[in-house]
Amino acid sequence: MRKKIVAGNWKMNMNNSDARALFESLNNAKIVNSTEIIVAPPSVYLSDFASNKNKNIYLAAQNCSDKENGACTGEISASMLYSIGVEYCLVGHSERRQYQNESDLLIKQKVNVLIENKVIPIFCCGENLDERESGDFYQVVQTQIENSLFHLTDSEIKRVVIAYEPIWAIGTGVTASSDQAQRIHAFIRTLLVEKYSLETAEEISILYGGSCKASNAKELFMNTDIDGGLIGGAALDVDSFLAIIEAF
Repeated sequence: MRKKIVAGNWKMNMNNSDARALFESLNNAKIVNSTEIIVAPPSVYLSDFASNKNKNIYLAAQNCSDKENGACTGEISASMLYSIGVEYCLVGHSERRQYQNESDLLIKQKVNVLIENKVIPIFCCGENLDERESGDFYQVVQTQIENSLFHLTDSEIKRVVIAYEPIWAIGTGVTASSDQAQRIHAFIRTLLVEKYSLETAEEISILYGGSCKASNAKELFMNTDIDGGLIGGAALDVDSFLAIIEAF
């Protein structure tokens, strides 16, 4: 059974007092459905939040090193994340692919080190506007997944969450239509079926990320292969984020 997941990526936002206030509001909210709620704050807040979260909130790091330990100034290892109670970590986000020039190989190495340290990767994939308009977007997404995930065993791939994020829709206010999103999610699940099995593919949650908000979440989440959302801007407002959670 695939988990229904709503994950909030706070990116580089929120000073300490604002971050605490938002987290406390989410931590104390009454959630009536079974949606798994994940919060990905800046790393400086992870330890504090891990010590104070209730059982309904899961934490994600926004990034980790591809190395286990050593002379990597400024980096955070997967084992450090696990040791403070962080359950998830984003990998392959489009902003890191673009601004930090992260390659499929580097992302593959991060996936490996996370799985080895019992932290669940939230693997991000997606195309830019030129790739969408040229019609190459299916191949772009397939290549990203094959290069960074398809070395995993059947049991390992089941420990990955996939987030499809069309780059042209991130922070732009433009959202893929419900049909566009479903088509690419179904394509991703078909890749999983072909590589592994239908049974395995049906255990992997695939999230939509790209200007998902309270006004369109319900329509997106009604699709067969969309198991939730990776939320950006709307995750910074407690009412908007809770409305998305309640869209299931």
